[in-house]
Amino acid sequence: MGYLYHGLLLIYAISICKNKVSLYKLLSNSLSWILYRTNMESSGESKFDTNCVVEANEIARLRAAYFADTNRNKVDLIVGAYRDDNGNLWPLPVVRKVEEEIVKDTTQDYEYLRALGDESFTSAASRLLLGGESMAITEERVASIQSVSGTGALWIGAKYLSSVLNYNTFYMSSPTWNNHRSIFECSGLTDAREYRYWDPATRSIDMEGLLEDLRNAPKKSVIILQACSHNPTGLDPTRHQWSQIVDVLEERGLLPLLDCAYQGFASGDIHQDAWTVRYFEKRGLEFMCAQSFAKNMGLYSERVGCLIAVINNKRCLLQYLNHMENIVRSAYCNPPKHGCQIVLRILQSSEHFQEWIENVATMSKRVKRVRRELQERLESLETPGNWNHITQQIGMFSYTGLTCK
Repeated sequence: MGYLYHGLLLIYAISICKNKVSLYKLLSNSLSWILYRTNMESSGESKFDTNCVVEANEIARLRAAYFADTNRNKVDLIVGAYRDDNGNLWPLPVVRKVEEEIVKDTTQDYEYLRALGDESFTSAASRLLLGGESMAITEERVASIQSVSGTGALWIGAKYLSSVLNYNTFYMSSPTWNNHRSIFECSGLTDAREYRYWDPATRSIDMEGLLEDLRNAPKKSVIILQACSHNPTGLDPTRHQWSQIVDVLEERGLLPLLDCAYQGFASGDIHQDAWTVRYFEKRGLEFMCAQSFAKNMGLYSERVGCLIAVINNKRCLLQYLNHMENIVRSAYCNPPKHGCQIVLRILQSSEHFQEWIENVATMSKRVKRVRRELQERLESLETPGNWNHITQQIGMFSYTGLTCK
C-alpha cells in the first residue's frame, strides 16, 4: 500500500513540476526511498537502521550524474580542480621533478611523523603564508600544525575552539563553501550563523550588510573568512574593505578563522594572495588560518595542509600546541608524509621554488584568459545584461548572475 500511495504522489508531483533540477531531486529521493524500503523488507532488521532516508550529498549526486552521462561534450564544473584545455588535471612539472628526486632518495623511509607534523615543513609553510618580515614568526608567536589538507585544518581548528575554548557560535559568508557548515557543526559548534556577502542585485559584495552582521555578532563568535579567491562567488574584498572588516573584528573582540586555499593560484602572485593574512597579523589580531596546498601545487589527493595560529602570548602558545596534539592523536594520530615532502623540497630549493612560481602563474593566467574569453563571447552574442563581473571576479569560481528564468 505504501508503494502505491508513494507512486501516486510521485506521478502527481511530476505532472506539476516545471523545474528540471527540482524534478531530478524528486526522482532521486523517490528512488532512495524505494531502495530503502526494499532493502528493509528483504534484509531484515539492522543495528545501523536510522529509520530515515538521508538525502545524498549534492556534489556526490551531481558527480554520479556526470559519470552516468554519455554525452561526449559534457563538462565537469562540479569539483574545484584546475584543468587544462583538454579538461584534464595538470600535474605541475615541478611536482613531477621533485617526486622523481624522492623516489631516488634512498634515505627516505616510512617512519611516522610526529602528531603535529614535520617541523621543517610547518616552518616553511608558515613563512610562505606570513612572509619573511613576519614579527609573529620572529617573536616565536606562531603555532603551525601539519594537517590533512585545508579541510583537516578547519576541522582540528574548530574542534579546539569547541572542546577547549568552549566556542559554540560561528559565522560564515552567505554563500560559502558548502563544507564549512558541516565541518564546524561536526566539530561541536552548533550555533551556525551567516553574514551577508553576495548581493545579486549589484553582483558585488554587500559590504554594508556584511559589516552590520559582524557588528551584531556575539563577542564569543568565530568568523570564517576566505583570504582570497572566495568560494563560490569569486569576489574578494578590496584592501580598504578588509580594513573595515578588521576594525569590526577588533571592536567586537571576534575571533577570525581564515581559510587560505588559493595562495598564488588566485592572482598568480603568492604575496598578493597572502596580503589579507599578513594584514591581520600587522594589525595585531590573534587568528587561525587553514592553509592548503591542494590547488596551488596540484596536490589534490595528497592532502597537504597546515593550521597556522598567531597567538599573542607565548605561554598560551605552548598550551595550544599540547591541546592540539591531543586532538590530532584522537582524530588521525599522524599526518601523511609523502605530500608534505614534495611541498618542503619545493619551498626549500630556490630552483624548485622559482619553477613553482612560474607553474602557479601559468594556471592563474589561463583562468584569467578563460574569464576574458567567456565575457567577450557573451558580449559578441549580444547576450542581455552586463557581464563585467565575470572578469572582476577572481580564481576558479564565479557567480554568473544567471537566474532560473
